[in-house]
Amino acid sequence: MMSVRQRREIKATEVSEDFPAQEENVKLENKLPSGCTSRRLWKILSLTIGGTIALCIGLLTSVYLATLHENDLWFSNIKEVEREISFRTECGLYYSYYKQMLQAPTLVQGFHGLIYDNKTESMKTINLLQRMNIYQEVFLSILYRVLPIQKYLEPVYFYIYTLFGLQAIYVTALYVTSWLLSGTWLSGLLAAFWYVTNRIDTTRVEFTIPLRENWALPFFAIQIAAITYFLRPNLQPLSKRLTLLAIFISTFLFSLTWQFNQFMMLMQALVLFTLDSLDMLPAVKATWLYGIQITSLLLVCILQFFNSMILGSLLISFNLSVLIARKLQKNLKTGSFLNRLGKLLLHLFMVLCLTLFLNNIIKKILNLKSDEHIFKFLKAKFGLGATRDFDANLYLCEEAFGLLPFNTFGRLSDTLLFYAYIFVLFITVIVAFVVAFHNLSDSTNQQSMGKMEKVTVDLKPETAYNLIHTILFGFLALSTMRMKYLWTSHMCVFASFGLCSPEIWELLLKSVHLYNPKRICIMRYSVPILILLYLCYKFWPGMMDELSELREFYDPDTVELMNWINSNTPRKAVFAGSMQLLAGVKLCTGRTLTNHPHYEDSSLRERTRAVYQIYAKRAPEEVHALLRSFGTDYVILEDSICYERRHRRGCRLRDLLDIANGHMMDGPGENDPDLKPADHPRFCEEIKRNLPPYMAHFTRVFQNKTFHVYKLSRNK
Repeated sequence: MMSVRQRREIKATEVSEDFPAQEENVKLENKLPSGCTSRRLWKILSLTIGGTIALCIGLLTSVYLATLHENDLWFSNIKEVEREISFRTECGLYYSYYKQMLQAPTLVQGFHGLIYDNKTESMKTINLLQRMNIYQEVFLSILYRVLPIQKYLEPVYFYIYTLFGLQAIYVTALYVTSWLLSGTWLSGLLAAFWYVTNRIDTTRVEFTIPLRENWALPFFAIQIAAITYFLRPNLQPLSKRLTLLAIFISTFLFSLTWQFNQFMMLMQALVLFTLDSLDMLPAVKATWLYGIQITSLLLVCILQFFNSMILGSLLISFNLSVLIARKLQKNLKTGSFLNRLGKLLLHLFMVLCLTLFLNNIIKKILNLKSDEHIFKFLKAKFGLGATRDFDANLYLCEEAFGLLPFNTFGRLSDTLLFYAYIFVLFITVIVAFVVAFHNLSDSTNQQSMGKMEKVTVDLKPETAYNLIHTILFGFLALSTMRMKYLWTSHMCVFASFGLCSPEIWELLLKSVHLYNPKRICIMRYSVPILILLYLCYKFWPGMMDELSELREFYDPDTVELMNWINSNTPRKAVFAGSMQLLAGVKLCTGRTLTNHPHYEDSSLRERTRAVYQIYAKRAPEEVHALLRSFGTDYVILEDSICYERRHRRGCRLRDLLDIANGHMMDGPGENDPDLKPADHPRFCEEIKRNLPPYMAHFTRVFQNKTFHVYKLSRNK
């Protein structure tokens, strides 16, 4: 539907508090003048330089991504309708609420329009603040109204610059996390360079700006940085309180801005549970983090007018189950290896049963069905039973929800990121196994943290947390490509930390009998510097070429459609069509929709299946009756869906509808034995023949190379 074309003629460290290697401390002390004052000055200098670089690299990344967006679309020169069309699918839906708030005569009327919305779903009044995560659009619209910037900055630029500004925060948070883990800001610099050079696999903000994850992931990165600092031992009380506050605020904002927050934080809770069970994390700190997750979700639940999907989330059930099981099963961390292993398995079983029990009870009380499509999708994805469920297959057939493509690893290897990541991961996993075995083998009642000095290897809590975090999110990315952005960005952090970590190099050099304090210092600084030089040499010319490549937004058919709707249809007209297109219709024209891409509602999913019968083998009177039941005045048919070739047979939208309706699919290939030939031809094809049964119910009022618009008759 949308494409780009070439423009014709354009002129145009903080040093760690508990510094990991004592030998390096001695080296630094010998080099620096004696006395605490000199050491404090050195630390301040390091913090100043590292902090300045962090801010600069964050801002440069933000400008780089914003420039790519401008160059790709010529955003500053295209018409307003073209700018809005460039916000594709659900992005356009979210941006439409920002536009709606700005167009409201007053803020009170704007809020009222969101709470009592009757244009997003025809013949229904829904609370958008309850249904969707759009508080960020509300907040930005208020800021734009209040700040004296209307004369200097268009609303759309205020919106997109905010998102690109969040990317600066995102990269800075990744930088700080790597710095905290390794003790040197050089690690953070390498993490930021890797993030930028692997842009294709670390972010998609430049072409999906309003997407919820682009709002949420910067806060997620801040939360990980704060947790990394919080897990350090011997924090001062004030530092601890401020860090907990930072964790709470970032967790709350992350939860508020993304509907999938509960699933990401469930992964985090599993990380905490694993480390706590293996005695690699202080139980008190784990409890604080469980509590912050629950509190943040409940606060978001209140702001979203008691959204039942939040109350019925697995995260709340799991965290409560962990805390209950810990109270019921005391002395979990004492005894011999086999004794502790048995207790651990029993603890795991108890938590699992309690989680399922609590979650089932909550969902039955709330009659919750909003997230059932996700579990159907997961069941089908992991081969736990074939399904003909339309919603589950709709996800399964989308590339974004498939397995991570193998060529991803080739791109990550070109920047040396994947090789470095595997190297660091291999060593830290071995260390983690040794430490975990030692902790479980502790037969006395002493805390293993106190005995860790007797072990030849050590794994700090903050390192252990990031290790399990990267492993779990790695599995998530491998299974679902859309989630790779959570893993690849953290991959940059983890790989850069390992290459700059004195503990990693000390362990490696000792294993090959080459240990020497000077060698550790040489390796932890020379290897990342060499990689940085390699990245600059190999990717700098390509980045400059990318910045000089100028393109232009080009989608004349959609522009023509939106202009026709604005000029030739009543403002209260109701439109039916594909979810993706209707989001653009709402943004560009303000017309009422029958369905939309925000799929987290069971009644909306049923409505979408009914509307999509326009691409199935159904009689014209049946399709007409279905569409009129939602108050439809106009239906938009797209040739790109009716004659789709992008997906393989069995994954085309028309195939999914045929299977769900019990009909045989088109084209050569096998069909399930119980599928039968349809009694009617495919509606979207047959209606174009202008046969009397179709013309009695539908009148074509607009047509171009891509779209066909039909007006529905009002006769029953």
